[in-house]
Amino acid sequence: MTKPEYSDPFSQFSAMFQQYKLPGFDVQAILDARRKDVEALAAANRVAFGGMEALRDKQIEILRRALNDFQGIAQQFATSPAKASSNPTEVVQKALHQALADMQEIAQKTQQAQTEAYAIVTKRIEEAAKELKSSLEQPK
Repeated sequence: MTKPEYSDPFSQFSAMFQQYKLPGFDVQAILDARRKDVEALAAANRVAFGGMEALRDKQIEILRRALNDFQGIAQQFATSPAKASSNPTEVVQKALHQALADMQEIAQKTQQAQTEAYAIVTKRIEEAAKELKSSLEQPK
C-alpha cells in the first residue's frame, strides 16, 4: 500500500501569493509566521495529549491496584474468615488514603500538562508580537 503524498499548504499559498507581488507585504514572512503558529499549536496539542495519556495510565493503574486489593481481601475472607488479618475499618481507611494520594497525583499531572501547553502558546504569542513589531519598524 502506497503512502499518500501530502504537500505543504504554506508553500502552495506562497506560490499563489508571489504572483501578485503585493507592495508593502512580505508574503513569505507572513506565511512563515503562520507556519510557526500552527507548529506551536501542534506542539501544545501533543503536550495536552501526552497529559491525557498519563492520566489514562494512572487511572488504569488505580483500577488494577483496587481490583488486586479487593481480590486479596475476598480470598482472605473466603479461605478463613475467622483468621482474616484485616480489620474492615483499617481496609477502608487505607483505601481512602490511597484514593486521596491518587487524586493529588492526577491533579498534579493535569496541572503540569496544562502549564506546559500554555507555555508553548505563550512563547509563540510573544514571538509573534516581536515579529509584528520588527515588521512595522522596518523601512518600506
